[in-house]
Amino acid sequence: MYSKKLVENIENELEALKGAGKFKVERELEGAQGAEVNIAGKKVLMFASNNYLGLANHPEIIKASKEAVDKYGFGLSSVRFIAGTETIHKTLEKKLAEFLGTEDAILYSTNFMANLGFFATMTNEAFGDETSHLDAIYSDELNHASIIDAFKLCKKENVVKRIYPHGDIPTLEQMLEEDKSKNYRFKIIVTDGVFSMEGYLANLPEIKKLAEKYEALLFVDDAHAVGVLGKTGAGTPEYYDLHGKIDILSGTFGKALGGAIGGYIAGKAEIVELLRQKSRTYLFSNSLPPSVVMASIKALDLLKEELELLNKVIENSEYFREEVKKLGFNVLEGNHPIVPVMLSDAGLTQKVSRKLLDNGLYVVGLWFPVVPEGAARLRFQISAAHTKGQIDQAIEIMREVGKEMKII
Repeated sequence: MYSKKLVENIENELEALKGAGKFKVERELEGAQGAEVNIAGKKVLMFASNNYLGLANHPEIIKASKEAVDKYGFGLSSVRFIAGTETIHKTLEKKLAEFLGTEDAILYSTNFMANLGFFATMTNEAFGDETSHLDAIYSDELNHASIIDAFKLCKKENVVKRIYPHGDIPTLEQMLEEDKSKNYRFKIIVTDGVFSMEGYLANLPEIKKLAEKYEALLFVDDAHAVGVLGKTGAGTPEYYDLHGKIDILSGTFGKALGGAIGGYIAGKAEIVELLRQKSRTYLFSNSLPPSVVMASIKALDLLKEELELLNKVIENSEYFREEVKKLGFNVLEGNHPIVPVMLSDAGLTQKVSRKLLDNGLYVVGLWFPVVPEGAARLRFQISAAHTKGQIDQAIEIMREVGKEMKII
């Protein structure tokens, strides 16, 4: 039974969140994810989803998922190392490694679990005859929440954590130079490939040079880039001509590649095998259901067969970004389907988001603590599923609301 004091504390916390404008409202969708969705019986344009290639409701993805249920059942009721590995799991891992240009890959329930599992395993485990060790992590300050939380699982006695200002290559090099003489077991440079709040790309070529110079492992979370960037959609490494040259990649099938669930670590075979043996978020989580596995295999196939999807999302993104800028909105520069429209004020951002939805355009407002104080924004996310007509409709709604709210 809850104590009365605990209930009061929880109620006070919820009221504080509401008072500070930080209370999150989950809008209920009615039906499939797509360029348009139904909310409260009303059809609205969807510009707030990670469904970059439009595969979340693609008929071939749905067909593959249904066939998997018919053949393999709903779930496997087991973790991978007991009775939860079907041949299709190994097929997906092999296909994923080939796609990313790595030696091997390992599936996790989510990208979040993949990141937690990697850092907890690599930094907390003693290898071979080691009885003690000290590792160093160098992380961009804007890295995703799953990376930040993963660091919390790294034992203080085992890991030195250093955070460098976003994209600040000179400061990163200064840190590495300062630690050059220290007897660290190994060093890991950690960065997002695409930073999800801004749509900015990491400067992988320069970071890669530093990794080689200072003999550090390079870890890239490419969740928002795979399926979007690079000539075949293999992400930021391919975009920068570094395909197959990054030590460790993490990512997800929950965004561009079908939009359901499932994460992975891909990289050197020895690291992947170590994770299979010792990563607790892998060993003690149920294996991905067959419907997700088969749909993810199909997503990789579709990306290869229908490159026009990749071209379409880039084309749509460039068009939307330029047209919104022409209206007079403050839009962050970039070349990714994440298009942030900066409004600065949190209260204004909340009001504009609600007004846009009332007018048929669903886009999410972001404010502190999700983004820095004074940097509130609307984060538009463009999809290959959007038609030019739908994008023009969204732009017109932006024009109307912008003028009404005296933003433009």
